[in-house]
Amino acid sequence: MGLANPFKEIGNTKPVFATIYATIAIGIVFSSLYVFSAVYSSKPAGSAAFDFPSSLSNRSVPWVDRSSNVTGSGSVPMSSPSPRSGSMKPIWELPPPGSKMPPLNHFKLSKELVEKRVKDNVIVVTFGNYAFMDFILTWVKHLTDLGVTNLLVGAMDTKLLEALYWKGVPVFDMGSHMSTIDVGWGSPTFHKMGREKVMLIDSMLPYGYELLMCDTDMVWLKDPLPYLARYPDADVLTSSDQVVPTVVDDRLENWQEVGAAYNIGIFHWRPTDSAKKLAREWKELLLADEKIWDQNGFNELVRRQLGPSVDADSELVYSYDGNLKLGILPASIFCSGHTYFVQAMYQQLRLEPYAVHTTFQYAGTDGKRHRLREAMVFNDPPEYYDSPGGFLSFKASIPKSLLLDGEHSVDSHFALVNFQLKQIRTALALASLLNRTLVMPPLWCRLDRLWFGHPGVLVGSLTRQPFLCPLDHVFEINVMLKEQPEELGPTIGIREFSFFDNPSMPKQVKESWLDIHLCQEGASGCNATNQTISPGVLRFPRRSNEDTFSSVFSSFKDVKVLHFSSMQDAFVGFSSKEREARFRDRIKRYVGIWCCVENHTPGHIYYDMYWDEKPGWKPLPPQGQADDHPPW
Repeated sequence: MGLANPFKEIGNTKPVFATIYATIAIGIVFSSLYVFSAVYSSKPAGSAAFDFPSSLSNRSVPWVDRSSNVTGSGSVPMSSPSPRSGSMKPIWELPPPGSKMPPLNHFKLSKELVEKRVKDNVIVVTFGNYAFMDFILTWVKHLTDLGVTNLLVGAMDTKLLEALYWKGVPVFDMGSHMSTIDVGWGSPTFHKMGREKVMLIDSMLPYGYELLMCDTDMVWLKDPLPYLARYPDADVLTSSDQVVPTVVDDRLENWQEVGAAYNIGIFHWRPTDSAKKLAREWKELLLADEKIWDQNGFNELVRRQLGPSVDADSELVYSYDGNLKLGILPASIFCSGHTYFVQAMYQQLRLEPYAVHTTFQYAGTDGKRHRLREAMVFNDPPEYYDSPGGFLSFKASIPKSLLLDGEHSVDSHFALVNFQLKQIRTALALASLLNRTLVMPPLWCRLDRLWFGHPGVLVGSLTRQPFLCPLDHVFEINVMLKEQPEELGPTIGIREFSFFDNPSMPKQVKESWLDIHLCQEGASGCNATNQTISPGVLRFPRRSNEDTFSSVFSSFKDVKVLHFSSMQDAFVGFSSKEREARFRDRIKRYVGIWCCVENHTPGHIYYDMYWDEKPGWKPLPPQGQADDHPPW
């Protein structure tokens, strides 16, 4: 579905981040961070705001048991040794058969509850609502696969708490009484959710344990705890939205060269006086002004004083009140959505990534999920890999001239993408006709997608041209997956380009495969028949119609995968004008925008699924408000 303002579809990119990158790349001043946050924040889509308990006006948090909080000096306590890992209840161990759900007060956050999960004085925490259940299970699975079991999940609604309990995931009740649906980036409920994170940090630090706090939309790829232990003097270690490397190894970023926002999706706190003071003031700042975004508030406080370096060797910097020792985790291995999915910075620097956080992306939560699936790091159930109707895939064919020749410009970028769109359009039609799920091909781009004017790629970044771009750079994945009105025809399922390479792919799917080699009708051996030329191989004429496809491939309904050698001129269209119209109306909505041309307002350019039917079509931004709309 199109919007007059296409930036409303970019909510999950957290637009404030880019402002500071632009400071590095194209000279936009740091003060505009707040402007981007205000202008491009998303509106909630069907989300229900929740009310904070009235006791928050007294700065207390009802889901926390404070009776055993550590008081006094605030230094890291040594009197309460962490339990041995062997004393922890194993994660994924299900409650005994016939057992009942314990009462909610059993899950109230307390030092005793946390202490049961602590190891080496460290606890790893995330939190969320039921809408992010699959993200949370992915987060937990990656940590447990890495041998990290000293973790806890905060449940913001009872539905999530119960679901995690019955799966054997250690969980505590945050008492938020939050809606179980996806709240949407930038919505009022989203901002309230962020405030709960701050209150959680403020509540847990007095317990005396180190706290690694994470968002649910990130994945651990390597055990981070040994890395964090390399910096025992740090009060806070934070990730950032830095897209230009300041170091080329696994050291902390050079704080003097980091101009991007510190990102609070991944950060580590030690229970020192300075850290607890920062957490307390951060909480008070947010509770005093509901319009302040939690990340902006953190950056404002920490940057109040920045410098000097703690010493020549530690890579830490004095910040906040002049006493807090801060370190900035390297964006090459504690990756953002840009350094991981677009730049592949860790690959270029020959480093091993510890984490990926799905920032810098589009198409909302569906876009986040799809990116993690493209990277084969999302935890999907077995049925995801064995769709009842089977799958359809094809080998994308791209001329070398479109991919590599000439300058990387708006024109050459659209020429490359449009060539791929035409093939994907045909593949979507065949998937719809044969009632199969389409495995999308890898998508190549020449230019990066951002939410502000830029020269094609961010100056100083390691983005190569051309590059394999995430599907959400071109497609509105949230629209593709959303249930559409009946008049737009049947839903067309999609899968990520790496689908068949995923280790979770079952043997019965991989071994049920038919290769379809398109051929020129009339050529020797090129006939519309269901007779294979060798086991698992079928020759099939180009430019076949709906009846021919339906007749031949009805014989292969039990084959899990139909893989076409090409999609060029594979299909002439639906025989029913009504079905063709419904299909066209559906897939017109599947593509989004490229953004953005420098020094032009608006600077975005709409992709058009049927660009080739418009003589003289050119990739131009809207010339005014009247034509600032999708091409349908």
